[in-house]
Amino acid sequence: MMQRTRVKLCGLTRPEDVDTAVAAGADALGFVLWPGSRRAVDEARLSELAARVPAFVTRVGLFVDQEPALIERCATHLDLLQFHGDESPAFCEGFGRPWIKALRMRDGLDLDAAAVTYHGARALLLDAYRPGVPGGTGETFDWSRIPAGLAKPVILAGGLGADNVAEAIATVAPFALDVSGGVEVSPGVKDAGRVAAFLEAVKRGDALRLTR
Repeated sequence: MMQRTRVKLCGLTRPEDVDTAVAAGADALGFVLWPGSRRAVDEARLSELAARVPAFVTRVGLFVDQEPALIERCATHLDLLQFHGDESPAFCEGFGRPWIKALRMRDGLDLDAAAVTYHGARALLLDAYRPGVPGGTGETFDWSRIPAGLAKPVILAGGLGADNVAEAIATVAPFALDVSGGVEVSPGVKDAGRVAAFLEAVKRGDALRLTR
């Protein structure tokens, strides 16, 4: 039996958006702790937002080559760590929390080799590559580059919205989708209508897969 596609809403900065995402049925909520992002939150804001998240919704913190002490403090409010920089597998393992590794789909990236290197990751998050930008580009990449039978679950990110998630599900059959800009009115400000439309589009995409 085919599993449904999970959804992570990332870049949450406001309490009301946390509530909207939970009500719409998001499986995970992402909080950006890297100060270079337009969607960044600080430790105090993370504590406030994470406290609103009910049981069985995963709280994910996004980091980019940051100090271990900061990650350790933030991890007390998180269920899962997401590493977007050049972190080694040993670094990612060092915080006593499950983790995922984000990979930007630069030319020549060997995903099978990356799955071996980051074998301790719970999944690989695949995002578009733009030099100097660790994520959140709002751009798609060539989904056909993802090999079938990759040894790690795939979280697909980059340029996703209600208009293309059905195609993404049909093409990639990812374990999960990660969306941020595609459900926003401005960076860090989610739109309830777009959030609901995205979650509904995922359900339709799953239903279409079942009929093929």
